Amino acid sequence: MLANLQGRSVHLLRHSLQSGRRSWRRSWASTAADGDSLTIGDVTVPLSRPKDPQLVPQQYVKYAPDGTLQLTQSALHHLRWMLQKDALRQDMFLLGQPGPRRRQLAMQFLELTQREVEYVALSRDTTESDLKQRREIHNKAAVYHDQGAVRAALNGRVLVLDGVEHAERNVLPILNNLLENREMHLESGKFLMSPERYDKLLERHSRQQLDEWGLLRVSEQFRVVALGLPTHKYKGTPLDPPLRSRFQSRNVTAYTYGELYEELQQEVAPGSVPGEQLKQLLTFALTLQQADPALQLPDFPLHNLRLGVRMLETNRALSLYDVLSRIYPYQAMLKADQRKRVEELLKKLDIPLIPSPGINRIAASKSGENASHIRLQLDDGLELQLPGGGQPVTSSNFVDLPHQRQALASLLQAYAVGDVCLLGEKGVGKLTLTKELIRLLQQNSEPMMLYEDMTSRDLVQQRITSPVGDTVWRDSPLVRAAKSGSVAVLNGLHRLHKSTASVLQRLIHDRELQLCDGTTLLGAQRYQALIQQGLSEEQLRDRGFLPMHESFRIVALAEPPRPSGGGSQSNWLTPELLSLFLYQELRPLRHSEEQALLTELCGVDGELPAGLEPLLGLAQLLRSSQDPLLQGMSGTLSTRQLLKLGRRLAAYPQLSGSSDVNEMLQNTFLARFMPALSRSALEEAIHQVGITSQGQENAQVRRRGSRQPAEIAVEDNALRIGATRWPLGNPTEAQLSKVPSTLFYEMPQHVQLLERLLQDYLIGEHLLLVGNQGVGKNKLVDRLLELMQRPREYIQLHRDTTVHSLTLQATLKDGQVSYEDSALVQAVRSGHVLVVDEADKAPVNVTCILRTLVESGEMVLADGRRIVPPGAGGRVPNSIETHPDFRLIVLANRPGFPFLGNDFFAALGDVFSCHAISNPDPDSEIFLLQQYGPNVPKKTLRTLVNAFGELRTLADEGMLNYPYSTREVVSIVKHLERYPEENMSEVVGNVLDFDRYQPEALQQVNQVLAKHGIESYAEEEMILAMRRQKTLQATVKRHSGLGVSGPKFGKLDPKNEPHVGGNTWAGGSGGRDTAGLGGKGGPFRLDKGHKVHQLSDEEKADVPEEIKKAAREMNRKAFEEKLKEIKMSAHDHQLYAQFSEPNRKQVQQLKAILEAMQTKSKERQWQKYQTHGDLDDTRLVEGITGEKNIYRRRAEANPWADHVQEKPNRLKLVVDVSGSMYRFNGYDGRLDRQLEAVVMVMEAFDGFEKKIVYDIIGHSGEGWEIPFVTAGRPPKNDKERFEAIRMMHAHSQFCWSGDSTVKAAREACSTLGAEQDYDNAIAVVLSDANLSRYGIAPKDLAMALKRGEPKVKGYVIFIGSLAEEADEINAAMPAGQSFVCMDLTKLPHILQQIFTSSLL
Repeated sequence: MLANLQGRSVHLLRHSLQSGRRSWRRSWASTAADGDSLTIGDVTVPLSRPKDPQLVPQQYVKYAPDGTLQLTQSALHHLRWMLQKDALRQDMFLLGQPGPRRRQLAMQFLELTQREVEYVALSRDTTESDLKQRREIHNKAAVYHDQGAVRAALNGRVLVLDGVEHAERNVLPILNNLLENREMHLESGKFLMSPERYDKLLERHSRQQLDEWGLLRVSEQFRVVALGLPTHKYKGTPLDPPLRSRFQSRNVTAYTYGELYEELQQEVAPGSVPGEQLKQLLTFALTLQQADPALQLPDFPLHNLRLGVRMLETNRALSLYDVLSRIYPYQAMLKADQRKRVEELLKKLDIPLIPSPGINRIAASKSGENASHIRLQLDDGLELQLPGGGQPVTSSNFVDLPHQRQALASLLQAYAVGDVCLLGEKGVGKLTLTKELIRLLQQNSEPMMLYEDMTSRDLVQQRITSPVGDTVWRDSPLVRAAKSGSVAVLNGLHRLHKSTASVLQRLIHDRELQLCDGTTLLGAQRYQALIQQGLSEEQLRDRGFLPMHESFRIVALAEPPRPSGGGSQSNWLTPELLSLFLYQELRPLRHSEEQALLTELCGVDGELPAGLEPLLGLAQLLRSSQDPLLQGMSGTLSTRQLLKLGRRLAAYPQLSGSSDVNEMLQNTFLARFMPALSRSALEEAIHQVGITSQGQENAQVRRRGSRQPAEIAVEDNALRIGATRWPLGNPTEAQLSKVPSTLFYEMPQHVQLLERLLQDYLIGEHLLLVGNQGVGKNKLVDRLLELMQRPREYIQLHRDTTVHSLTLQATLKDGQVSYEDSALVQAVRSGHVLVVDEADKAPVNVTCILRTLVESGEMVLADGRRIVPPGAGGRVPNSIETHPDFRLIVLANRPGFPFLGNDFFAALGDVFSCHAISNPDPDSEIFLLQQYGPNVPKKTLRTLVNAFGELRTLADEGMLNYPYSTREVVSIVKHLERYPEENMSEVVGNVLDFDRYQPEALQQVNQVLAKHGIESYAEEEMILAMRRQKTLQATVKRHSGLGVSGPKFGKLDPKNEPHVGGNTWAGGSGGRDTAGLGGKGGPFRLDKGHKVHQLSDEEKADVPEEIKKAAREMNRKAFEEKLKEIKMSAHDHQLYAQFSEPNRKQVQQLKAILEAMQTKSKERQWQKYQTHGDLDDTRLVEGITGEKNIYRRRAEANPWADHVQEKPNRLKLVVDVSGSMYRFNGYDGRLDRQLEAVVMVMEAFDGFEKKIVYDIIGHSGEGWEIPFVTAGRPPKNDKERFEAIRMMHAHSQFCWSGDSTVKAAREACSTLGAEQDYDNAIAVVLSDANLSRYGIAPKDLAMALKRGEPKVKGYVIFIGSLAEEADEINAAMPAGQSFVCMDLTKLPHILQQIFTSSLL
């Protein structure tokens, strides 16, 4: 295949334009004269002089030095077809691969035919007004402005619709009649009419009369050229059939090998790049284009090969591997098997996988040839001339490490030829590198934080009102950069919606941009071409054409795609985005590099701060680990986070002890809130680098004598918390009015925490406090600010918080939209502390805009103002300088179940100093409770503390779903203090009665309370008896007032409507006699899926005995009928219950987690541009102009927007059915416990088939893949589940001896890894660890579990009595992936831990 590609030849046709009078070669700056014509092949079309030559595309057609056209045969064939369609007056649709080829072909057609263009870039935000007419306010009147489609129709231009696949459904069909009949009704009341009909009317009526009727003539020259991607291969909205039928389609394929080779040769000076290198580049690119579709490789951006060739021309020493990696960053965006195929191709083409030679020196100076350029000297042999800015040279804190220098040199070389995107994990230095590049070039930057809800219009311009109430358009930072020649820094490209990013295509590829106000920005060369045609700069400006500055560049920053992960951002680097930039990957620093960097930035006397070295070791251990679990944690300990920890250790050297460092790590990772498996793996890694755990060191401290508790005091107008001091100063009355005041009891644990918060505050950190509900996050922050006398601004986030509402509040006054500063902007300006509460409730794509504010002190506001760091206000116009005293304190609930909020910590935790807030220790909690209940006996307080402490432990272990907090205990103590005669059991019920209707949870709670002496809460009858003994003066008793007559099934409602009360319908609730829920006297429970209305327990108990007996008899009869229905005998059901009942609690807990997650995943999203719903505050100006689609409402996500369909998780449970399981079952019950665990899996996942797909296979001496439950076909009822475990039992009884554990593990992980329908999968292997008998090495099992990584995570659970062998094998297994279960009653709990950590 490679030989065939290289052997293809190119046919370059130099084409001349012919006129009737003479033959001439056309200059690139000339325009057509009347009588000229264009001939391609056998198709000839006449040419005419354009009315508005500035609207004719320029410089899309290349010319030879002698002035003749240079077009490839492929292009000529396409252009010939377009001439045919134009002659037939048919509209065209150009299909093809992502990239500029289709658009440039359309522009070549227009340039050759001298046709004027109206260009519209389509996106999901495109509305009817963007295509037809837009209303603007001028002089307090609404004026209609024609948009692209209407202007093209009236003036005989060609309408180019780019990105058809991005438009929402039912938007483009508004053009159907214009396409078919050349007719359209306009919002202004006028009507576009086909030229034939208009001319007929003109024969009978005057033009003035037609104008009065509002009839407008569509030109015969009007055409539409649509550009789109095939949605069968690329994500997008499918074409509406009526719209599709109105176009003639053309597939624009990639040019031939020879044509592309010729194009690349034309990009550089002759001989500057060896032809062999050009051939290698082309062969690699085209081979990837023709790769097997099963590999699912993204298209290679052929258009960007020209940029790579220019880089090679500048630097002959640049390796081909580096060039290809800039164009096609396969290491960052492909899966492991895909990367392997790419590297095999590179080797086959003799392209070594080695980087370019290192750069030892980078020096910048003003260019002697051009004062506006900067000369960059990279060592002695490489010089770059780049357009620069006029900013004075400033000092830099950039650390010139070899790796950093090489990355900067690579960035500069890519920047010299095009726009670039830096790919790297959080905290690796993307922004630092960008700032150093801007400093070297003496440039200004225009930062722009991108977010998911950003519209295509937000990228370009924003509509506002002027002081007199007129609507005007304000440039975005991107457009300001293009006009002024600054560097636009687009931070968060991975968050931007793909259709929004499509607006950048023409700007990046062609250096042209159509603005919302009708202005067009042109690249310098195209602008000069218009000047050479005789148009002056003033004329062009009056006609809305402005030049882009030659020094304008875009630098985008993004996190790398995660092809093996899930989520909407996992594969954000689509082929379209791939064609926009040159990409540079930034890897994390190595140990020596990071050590040098930290020594430079936070070292003490040229040495690392004490205690930082083991943190460096831990960071490297996590990054280099082959365990995906540890690799996933490495981002939390990024270089940025190590710098924070280093600054803290340098400022407080007394905290460098192993115990203090461990505590810092626990907060940095929020280890307390991690899943059990992740937490244990982290603890093991911490232990490996020699950091002593908290418990071990506490024992040493107790032997030496405990430290003095921290105290809070005010001395010499300074606050002192422990050993940390804060000068109070002299705040004004206005500042003191905003200082919070809160009731706070200074228990030891909280005082120590306040000191840690104050320490971070003093070294300039912004704070993030994460914890369960009711642990005192708000009180701690308010108390800290009260002690420090710091004014507070407060904002609480919620589901509907938007980027605009977080920063500004838009208001409408006297027809003018004005903006009021939010609490955030007020705090930034005045130097107050902004407390952001409930941060996990807001969407992450909203809160992510806080990143640049915290990271670099910058943020762009909706009204055009820009927040800048302290000291930068004078250099940036229309800016708000951040006050040096400004701080941000964010409060959030812990991630994961049961809160199920958005994971703020995962998205932004790396830019904050994090603190995990937990419930107080027992002594501190007793101290706190004594303050709330001084008269409550201390024994009672200790009982409550111990009982709730154990309940919290069970919640942490996953045994309970609700995390009980100090808040609940305080409520109980307050009640006992006020009403000391109340019985403890009933008061406890005030908190715990929520669990009354969860029998499994209630049983566990009761056991804990009874253990600690609160026994009567366990018995509902005793609670009722206590209440009956106490006679109250006034009693309000709720009762239905109706008795029971006798049990019956009831009528079935064919409409299945809800029925409450009564005794007629089956499946109702709160009624009597019939089968249903929540009522009394019925024969059995019957759930019809409606809300349950529960009668009181007293009323349910008040049923005559004979009615109860009849109900029980009817219940038994219905139960027997149900067993007959599923063909299950009562004996079988009784046997099955022995395996089902022991784990009823775990089943309910897993179901509760799955139900909560399913509810969260179905949460509706905001849909903009609606004609009804809630007013969208970002479209107030559109409302003023009279537009209707200014609302937003919650609705299901558009299924065509991304084709993002959440894939189910995949589980393969590999059970041990070997003979030893049956043999030793009588000894320790191992087979019975395993069957109980299997039942737990089948029952818990029943009803969640779209969330989790599982199968169950067995291994024994007879095989390693014995099927019991098939994937996608889980058992539907108890009988089928019983059949599955009975087959397991029988196999274990009768199978041959032998062990297939390793083979089963290997095959399970391998087969899961090969499945394409799932992104996240786990294999859980159960084994009784009898490996040595068969000569199996533990390392073989460890390798088998890694076969499917990173997609598949393998786990093994050793069960049975061979404890020593199980421990030995466990030691050889990957951390967190193996378990020894000697107490077989804990087997279901271990499985539950695995599921919640890996699947849920």
